[in-house]
Amino acid sequence: MKKMSTKTKFRVTFLGISLIIASIVFVTSSFSYTSQIIKTKKEIEKLNITYNEKLEKEEELQDEINKLKDPEYMAKYAREKFLYSKDDEIIIKIVD
Repeated sequence: MKKMSTKTKFRVTFLGISLIIASIVFVTSSFSYTSQIIKTKKEIEKLNITYNEKLEKEEELQDEINKLKDPEYMAKYAREKFLYSKDDEIIIKIVD
């Protein structure tokens, strides 16, 4: 068998160390990106839940707007909320 020259040994050692360093950088980068992706997916899920809650709230408010356009509902709402009364009507407030 032929002996390796000093230059060849240096090249093999240098390439081996370079390969190990590149592997370590690749693995750490992969873990970093993976954790970032997982964190982003959790944030997206949380934001989707918040978005759906806001949509439900918007539907409720839109329904309330439609009800308030009705004069009878508006009068009833004003009587209950602000203690307005019709003529010859007595308001009795019961505190819980």
